[in-house]
Amino acid sequence: MINVVGLGYIGLPTALMFAAHGVEVTGTDCNKELISVLKSGKTTFEEDGLDKLFAEALARGINFSTEYMATDVYIIAVPTPYDSFSKKIDPSYVVTAVKNVMSVCPKGATVVIESTVSPGTIEKFIRPVIAENGFAIGEDINLVHAPERIIPGNMLYELKYNSRTIGSDDIRIGNKIKTLYSSFCQGDIVVTDIKTAEMTKVVENTFRDINIAFANELTKICRIAGMDVYEIIRIANMHPRVNILQPGPGVGGHCISVDPWFLVGDYPGLANIILAARKINDSMPEFVLERVNSIMKDRGMTDLSRVGLYGLTYKENVDDVRESPTLQLLESMKKHLAPGLNVYDPIVTKDIVDNQYHDFDRFLADVDFVVIMVSHNHIKEQIHKLDGKVVLDTKNICNIEGTYKL
Repeated sequence: MINVVGLGYIGLPTALMFAAHGVEVTGTDCNKELISVLKSGKTTFEEDGLDKLFAEALARGINFSTEYMATDVYIIAVPTPYDSFSKKIDPSYVVTAVKNVMSVCPKGATVVIESTVSPGTIEKFIRPVIAENGFAIGEDINLVHAPERIIPGNMLYELKYNSRTIGSDDIRIGNKIKTLYSSFCQGDIVVTDIKTAEMTKVVENTFRDINIAFANELTKICRIAGMDVYEIIRIANMHPRVNILQPGPGVGGHCISVDPWFLVGDYPGLANIILAARKINDSMPEFVLERVNSIMKDRGMTDLSRVGLYGLTYKENVDDVRESPTLQLLESMKKHLAPGLNVYDPIVTKDIVDNQYHDFDRFLADVDFVVIMVSHNHIKEQIHKLDGKVVLDTKNICNIEGTYKL
């Protein structure tokens, strides 16, 4: 049996995937309400195919509990935020989970850290916790790092087909965990050492962050120069060795917008390009506000209460709002004591901000200026309803004549 600890966006799909492929699984989370919902037979967030996978896992006997189990494999998938001042990782959730595992695990158990951590986190924070609890790593307890590699909106496909990295002190234990993940993972699974596994995951997300920052910086340059950044990127990408990503209103989620800060925090003075990229991407919500202000002046508009933001999530067609550019934009306005704008998102059904609408037509009736922050399928299908509105399209999906772009 395996005990999956942390049943959020990563832990729950992972637990369900293992269970649906014949592995005996107990999922543990400290959130009693979350466990109650799962026990009632319902999932806790929206994801394509998740309900079907959940039903398959239930049929195979998956269990959910707030208690930790005595078993031979633990997979820890809890959050790893960062300190907003120092930019260093906050390992407290992982440390707490490991301490709780140590209180119940038998000798010979393997602890797998799936949570994304900065290079050296396991050496600095996790090994001492295990030692303090009287366990010798490699003798009493085996330690492995298998960083997750999935993204909301395509989780189940990526769980099955993305390659995986297994970091371990002992090649035998690494191969044992590789076999476990092979129960469902059809991608390549590489076994390496722990610190390399830590670094690899952070580097993957940092690479994407830097590429997006390049596109966003080009956007600002082209705005000043009066050029079409989208056409420039399209033509440049026709070169076989060029692949510039698309600009946007900012970078959100719990990977690309967070992981690069780990390197900035741990290697100040060295992570210079990484720091610059983070600053560029974090500046984009403010840039969107500047564009709104400029357009309103051009159009002779003065009433902010008639401006609406479409989209609250950090990416299209998911309900994940972590580090969302829209929330960053609203927070920026709050810091300047400005009133919040009207907001609508078809996927976010709970009220999480002021002036949030749950009816698209009513939202449109109450605004004259729509800022497209997220390219949900919903807005692509309803784009004709924006005809007659002032539109700032930060995602380059609206072709209505007169639409403003970043």
